[in-house]
Order: sequence, then structure tokens, then C-alpha cells
Amino acid sequence: MKARNFFRTIQVKLVIIYLLLILVAMQLIGVYFISTVKNSLITSFTNNLKEQADILSKFAAPSLLPNIETDNNPAEVATEDLNMVVRNLFSISGAEVQVLDANGKIVATSLQVHQSRIGQKNNSLAVSRALQNIPDNEEEIIDDDNTRKKLIALPVTHNEKVVGAVYVVASMTELYETVNRVNQIFFSGTLIALGLTGVLGILLAHTITNPIQGLTRQAEAVAEGRFDLKAPVLGEDEIGRLSMAFNDMTIRLKEALSVNEEENEKLVSVLSNMSDGVVAADERGVIIVWNRRAVELLDVETFQGVELSELLGIGQEKLTELQHGRGRIMMLTKDEQEGEDSGSLLKVTFTPIHRRGKGITGTIAVLQDVTEQEKLEQSRKQFVANVSHELRTPLTTIKSYAEALNDGALEERELSERFVGVISNETERMIRLVTDLLHLSRLDSNKAPLRRQFTNIHEMLDEMADRFSFQLRQKAIKANVHVDRGLEGAWLDRDQIDQVLDNLFSNAIKYTLDGGSIQLAARKSADSNFLEISVKDTGIGIPKKDLTRIFDRFYRVDKARSRNMGGTGLGLSIAREIVKAHGGTIALHSELNEGTTVTFTLPLLHEGGVTE
Repeated sequence: MKARNFFRTIQVKLVIIYLLLILVAMQLIGVYFISTVKNSLITSFTNNLKEQADILSKFAAPSLLPNIETDNNPAEVATEDLNMVVRNLFSISGAEVQVLDANGKIVATSLQVHQSRIGQKNNSLAVSRALQNIPDNEEEIIDDDNTRKKLIALPVTHNEKVVGAVYVVASMTELYETVNRVNQIFFSGTLIALGLTGVLGILLAHTITNPIQGLTRQAEAVAEGRFDLKAPVLGEDEIGRLSMAFNDMTIRLKEALSVNEEENEKLVSVLSNMSDGVVAADERGVIIVWNRRAVELLDVETFQGVELSELLGIGQEKLTELQHGRGRIMMLTKDEQEGEDSGSLLKVTFTPIHRRGKGITGTIAVLQDVTEQEKLEQSRKQFVANVSHELRTPLTTIKSYAEALNDGALEERELSERFVGVISNETERMIRLVTDLLHLSRLDSNKAPLRRQFTNIHEMLDEMADRFSFQLRQKAIKANVHVDRGLEGAWLDRDQIDQVLDNLFSNAIKYTLDGGSIQLAARKSADSNFLEISVKDTGIGIPKKDLTRIFDRFYRVDKARSRNMGGTGLGLSIAREIVKAHGGTIALHSELNEGTTVTFTLPLLHEGGVTE
């Protein structure tokens, strides 16, 4: 595998390309050069043979002429002379030269071993052609011992008449050995050139592949998320410019990823700290993104792999209908989702996710807990209805008694005085109601500033018990005041705290049966930072179902009885707002037919408003 990958590298491919180019070039040059050298050597060798054969033919013509003019035997007349000339003057290494008469018989030969052939006829085709006065008679032959030879036959003429022929056969062994030596030299040169080309190719390929390897390492580092490395820039060529461009791209990619991560962190932070729940689903309806608030609102462990339709308990058709609308809203109660009477109401807003060219690719559902809003809306409606009812009742009474006085009851003194007394009581009742409403309004709008003053707690509680001493004696109720030792006083708004105590103490008297008892107590909290004041009675108590709403405005446990006792249903609400304005808390504990204890806390402050 490693060897296969090695041969797939650019460096090896470049070296192979260089070697192949050099090899092909050397082969082409070698074929052309060797072919040219071979042809040149053969041509030179042949021309040399022809020149010598031509000289011999001119020299031998006079010697062969008598052979034609007389009928004497040529072997007896000119054999010796021609043999001497052929052996001494026309000796060619490895060649045989023959002089033939007009009949094709050998007159002279250059080889001593072939002297016995003199007088024999040479039946060679070239000789026949030469005797027919055909000048170009040459060919290459291979003899019995596989030796390549050159054969040339030239006619010998005298006065344009063929008187004989010259026959030359020369070995071409030395010529082809020279050609083979040239081949070997060229082959050795080719190997040397390939070796040098390989070395130079490796060096040159390294200069190309080294920056590419640097780019590869940089790309791998970028793929792994490391942007600190830089590709080496080794020049201003194409690879150098590519390295610079890659480095610039890495810097920009790092900046883009940093911006993207920052935006993602912002998005995650926004989603995590949103007061609304957010759930995003893909095109298949499977949830892919959610925030912590969504988990809290729907009270599930995880949304991983859950479908949106299953999570919200709606059908797929309904979900598809909501997905194709923009800003569609549906209401979801946790009762239906969880199967318990929690009374929570969720508002779900659907928004489709659009992608260019693909249409809707997902859905975002925003969950809002509108339980408190609904409660506030119901409280507002109930508040308006209660105010209307509280005002309508005394106004109706006043109108009825006023009409009765107008109709003649004014003439009867006793009756008219009673009617006027009722009108006065109802008027006072409306004044108390309006006064309480104005007081609540000022507390809600922070228009009732606190006027803190140092107040002796024991003295304040004793004065409050004295104010209600008449009512206590009427119902034979015992009132006890208890203040812990070391608790002398506190910085508070005496008038407003008196109002709180008046409301709590009057309620305790109203709902305590004759002969009961009421206890006023003041003490420091466990951490000594708060003042705790409690009003405990032995009255009729409050049912558990009413405890959660006892501080609501106009809320009465026994509406008919409370109204007959002159209550407006705003006393505890005002007490809670006053205590809250002081930075404290108020709580009520009650058992039916056993009694009620109301405790409120106030921070213990120095004169400068600093907690002790």
C-alpha cells in the first residue's frame, strides 16, 4: 500500500515524466543518428569499392582486349600480369577481387587460395548483368559463415564494347562493428543522461512538491481547526502566489469562524437566557434545537429525537397546516400535555424556516407561559367587577333611601332619621372603599414614600391594643403583648405600620369568638437582620383552599359576613403592599376552627438606612 501511494505522488510522477521524455527524445535521436551513421558508412564503403573497381576495370581493359581480338587463351597471355596487379595494387582487407573476361571466366583473383578458380566461369547474376553493360550491379549478401558482404560487379569496356568484368566481394564486418560500437556508446550515453535526468528531476520535482506539501500540511491543519500554521512562500511563481493566497484564505477563514463562533455563542446565550421557550425542528418534524426554558415549560428530560407533533400533542395534519402559515398561534395547556391539574397555559407561535430554492426546511416554535397573564387578566376583570359591585351596593341603598325620603318618609321624623343614618353609613363605607383604593394606587405607583422614624416596638404594640380595648371588652377577648428582650425599636414608617397592625388586629377581633384571645409578639429573626411581628388569634380560621388567595384584592372567605362587618376586602392587600414597600414579607398560617397567625417581617435598619 505504501509503495502504491509512493508511486502516486507528484514527485515520482514528475521524475517519471522527465525520464520518459528524455528516453523518448534519446531514442528518436538515436534511431536517426545511428541510421544516418550506418547509411553514411555503407555509402562510403560502397563508393570506395566502386572507385577501386572502376580503376581496376580501366587498368584491366588493355589486358583483356587481346582476348577479344585473337582467339588465343587469355589465361596464357595476361593472367600473370593481372594477378600481380590485383594482388599488389588492389588488395582490400577481407575482400576478394576478380577480373573476368567477356565470357565470365576468371582471369585473375586477389586471393591466393582461389588461384585454382582461374579459368572457371563466375555464374553470379551481378557478373551477368555487368557483361551485359549494366553499370549498377551491387548487393549485400550473407555467405555460409553468416558474414555480411558487399558485392559489386562493373563491366570492363573498350571502345564502348564490353571486354570483361570486375567482380569485387568485400566483408562488411568492420563496418557493422563500428555501427555496434556507436550503438553501445549511444546506449551508454542514454543511461548516463537518464541517470542525470533522474537526479535533476528529483531535485526539480522537490522544488515543486515541497511547497505543495507545505500547502497540504496547512490544509490538513485548517481541516483540524488549527489556523496558527502558515504555508511556506518560496518564491513569486504560481505556487508562491498560491501559498500567499492560501495563507490569506486561512486568516480570513479564521476570522470568519471566530465571527461565526461569536454569533453562535451569542445565539446560545440568547436562547439560554430567554424567558420564552424555543424549539426548532427540521423538515421531517424532528426536534434539533431547543433551550433550557423549553425543557422547563414542557417538563421533559430531553427533546433528542422527539417529533414536534408528538411533543405538542397535535396531529401531523395540524402541524403541517401551522408550518405553512406565518406566525400561526395555538394555545396549549399543560393539563393536556402532562395529565395533571397544573392550571398552566402555554402560547405556541409557529414560524416556518425557508431556504432559497428548497422551500420550507423546518419550523421554529416559540413557547410562552401566559398563565400569569391570564391570571392577571382574570384578576383585572374580577377587580373591576368587585369595585363595581362594592360601589353599586351602597349607591343602590343610598338611592333607595333617598327616594323613600323624597316620597314622604322625610315627614316622619323617626323614620327619616333612621333612613339618614343608613345613608350616612353607606356613604362612609364608600369613602373607606375609595380611600383604600387610592391608598393601593399610591402604593402600586410608588407615590407613597416611606417616612421612617425610630419607633419603640413595645410602645407601638401597646398603643394599638389600647385603640381596640373597647372592642376587646365587648367580646371578652384577652389581648397579650410580648416583645423579646433587647428589642427596643426599629426604623420604620409608623403611620403605615400602624395601618398594617390595625388591619390585622381588627380582622383578628372580627373572626375571634367571644372569650377568645389575641397575642401580639415581636422578636428578631434568627440572623438578627429582620424584625418579626405576629398577630395570633384563636378565631374561626381560614379554609386551606382560600389561603392562596387571601391577600388578593376584594377576596373574602365569607363574602356576606365580611360585608356585614364593614370590610372592603382590601385590608390584607394594603398590608402586603406596605410591608413589601418596607422591604419585608408577610405570611399567613391558619387552621380551620383553631385560629390564624399572620406574621410580617421588616428589615432592621440604622438611621442611614443600612441593615444592622
